[in-house]
Amino acid sequence: MFKQIFNRKKSQNKSSTSESDDIEAFKRVPSTLNRPSTNVRSNIKHVVAVGSGKGGVGKSSVSVNLARSLNCLGFKVGVLDADIYGPSVPIMLGLQHQQPDAIDGKWMKPPTSQEGIVSNSIGYLVPAEDAAVWRGPMASRALMQLFNETLWGELDFLIVDLPPGTGDIQLTLTQQMPVSCAVVVTTPQNIALADAEKAIAMFAKLDIQVAGVVENMSLYTCAECGHSEAIFGQYGGQKLQEKHKVPLIAQLPLDIKMRETMDNGDGTGFNNAPYFVHFEQMALKLVEQLSKIQPAKQVGQHIPSIQIKD
Repeated sequence: MFKQIFNRKKSQNKSSTSESDDIEAFKRVPSTLNRPSTNVRSNIKHVVAVGSGKGGVGKSSVSVNLARSLNCLGFKVGVLDADIYGPSVPIMLGLQHQQPDAIDGKWMKPPTSQEGIVSNSIGYLVPAEDAAVWRGPMASRALMQLFNETLWGELDFLIVDLPPGTGDIQLTLTQQMPVSCAVVVTTPQNIALADAEKAIAMFAKLDIQVAGVVENMSLYTCAECGHSEAIFGQYGGQKLQEKHKVPLIAQLPLDIKMRETMDNGDGTGFNNAPYFVHFEQMALKLVEQLSKIQPAKQVGQHIPSIQIKD
């Protein structure tokens, strides 16, 4: 599928990969992946699926900023944009004019952001104005190609930005990718919480542990007067934590500067931004939770049994 797309597109400027050393804490975190020597996944220590039951809660921005936070901590990080129908990772990483390099007609060398994060997305391969009008099986095959045919290099974390909902792509990922854990993103209002619960239930049925819930847009603070307002309600993340016994690893503010960073894709000053502390703590808590999770099962065992009764 992607070979034809490569042939139709012109070559773009290449980005260079920058590597960072592992931080000492990561040495105590065991890899949860099986490591077949002939597969690109053998170089990836942990696959973290970031999902939500509802669109519009900031899942992609959380995925990208989680990747940036882990990168700032010294980890080698990649992002797989699995939102086939609405890819936004290229814009958020400032790479929307890039595309993967084709290697030997089969492999893809992924674009690299200014801060050294590698990523792959259907957004690199299909013009921005075009829509991916694909049925579920075709979209799922495209996702697996992006994962299996990308030369990710040595990664401590691969962050997978899932599409919203609980459909074909999520099922394909959990069946065929060695997912270490999941992160569920929500906003505080009840309508978002109801769908976040569905995402938590989905991961439970697929035997994937939810390492944490992220409550996005939890509070807005006026830049002029300093007054804080819970625009979308309060205590949503706490409710999920108490009901489903999953840790609340972050409550992220509604921040204009963060929105601007996502729009322009410039993450070079990320670790100096006032909101960075929230994402840094989220990344540290994820590492802590991941260290407690048992190694993932063999790929292909996360297959739910579906029964239809009259």
